[in-house]
Amino acid sequence: MAISKILYIGDCGAGYAGKHLKQALDYITDPDKTDNGRFTGSLNCQKEQAYEQMHRTKEQFGKTDKRQGYHLIISFAEGEVDADTAFEVIGRFAGEYLGKDYEALYAVHDNTVHVHGHIIFNSVSFRNGLKYRYKKGDWEKEIQPITNRLCREYGLSTIEISEDGAKKSEKYQEWEDFRNGKYIWADMIRRDIDASILQAATYESFLSILSGMGYEIKNAYRTEGKYLAIKPMGMSRFRRLRSLGGNYTEERIRERIPQETLSSYRKQKALKETGIVYCRVKRCRKAKLSGIRKRYFARLYRAKLLKKRPYSKAWQYRDDIRKLKKLQEEYLFLVRHNITTEEDIRQTIARIGEKKKETSREKSRIFKERARMKPLFDVATEMEELKDCESCFRRGETLFEREHERYLWLSQRLQAEGYTAEQVAELKEHYRGEIARIREREKEAAGEERIAGRILAELASGEIKKQEPERREEQQTEEREKSREKDRGR
Repeated sequence: MAISKILYIGDCGAGYAGKHLKQALDYITDPDKTDNGRFTGSLNCQKEQAYEQMHRTKEQFGKTDKRQGYHLIISFAEGEVDADTAFEVIGRFAGEYLGKDYEALYAVHDNTVHVHGHIIFNSVSFRNGLKYRYKKGDWEKEIQPITNRLCREYGLSTIEISEDGAKKSEKYQEWEDFRNGKYIWADMIRRDIDASILQAATYESFLSILSGMGYEIKNAYRTEGKYLAIKPMGMSRFRRLRSLGGNYTEERIRERIPQETLSSYRKQKALKETGIVYCRVKRCRKAKLSGIRKRYFARLYRAKLLKKRPYSKAWQYRDDIRKLKKLQEEYLFLVRHNITTEEDIRQTIARIGEKKKETSREKSRIFKERARMKPLFDVATEMEELKDCESCFRRGETLFEREHERYLWLSQRLQAEGYTAEQVAELKEHYRGEIARIREREKEAAGEERIAGRILAELASGEIKKQEPERREEQQTEEREKSREKDRGR
């Protein structure tokens, strides 16, 4: 998924107010992080003179103090995007969000596992001298929606934006925790609160039960603040219960305690379970496992014991959860490619390599075709920008005569090439879809290659070994089962 966040850059005192801005610009354009400067670009200013131009703009309008600029960061999921595509997305975002009002410098850093982009723009508009203002809700309304739309165009994953008015900080923090491998607490806390409400007779007993589960409770009686907050073991900060939804405010919890009891819960459960449900079951013979698959399946089976552990303690097993996910990926890979031996894995890797080369050749062909059509795409884009002016001229506004002449010239140029503006737009959309499809194939092949390499490394390290005595015992067991089936058939 691609997620955006925005930070502000403050001043550094009267002596050198723009020091932090200069340092930030130098940081994002570091040659070691941007492929020797290849993934750097600018908007409404010269790349090499970005800071000087921003400073001159501030001096021109007498706004050299306080906030110096803003720093936008757009991060992409691991392995999802290459630096060239990310640079294209970042450049389009900068042009769309900042338009023709602010000087900006942008860059993509490809020196980390997660490719990510930086955009730093001036706090003062060079057109009218107004300062940029970030208002509450701009992230949900403008910044992340633009990011999502651009990512969809390039076939990249997006992050959902809550429609219930949830704060950006809460939604973003949960995503940040997920990306950094931390456990997301919201569901766990809701379940524990629901369980405590079922067992409690009063609000005081509810707090006691919650405390017994290992939660720290803050402001239970509004002596330390306005909102009730709790913190489970393993979580570094308190969380306000109202952030979990309208059903978890202090007032609503007090209402739920007398309404929701264990007896009422059992009655509702009994009503749901009442009645006979008929269904047909198609019995299929189980496929027998052998070799590497059987060992992976055994490891997966043992890992499923996590379900029997108390839900409130789930935070202790984060490493096990990650391991389970990795094992599941590897097991499904073995099944998908019908792999039973180490040699099968090597052959599969070779096939994946050939598939990647074929995809790369097709990608190169599509990019070359699109590059040949770029002059026509530029003409169609300019015609789209002049469309409003052309409409005004046709209504009799001679002020737009120059734009009208330019529009006619561009239209004639397209006709000379045998295209209309609509056909060029369709062609542009076609190439965009083809590139998204190719990138999806590249992503899939890279993932398969990564899993295969991981399995080979585990085999080489001796983590998964074929043991001959165990194999002989398995074969003997299978033979005994076949013998019994023959005896029963007689």
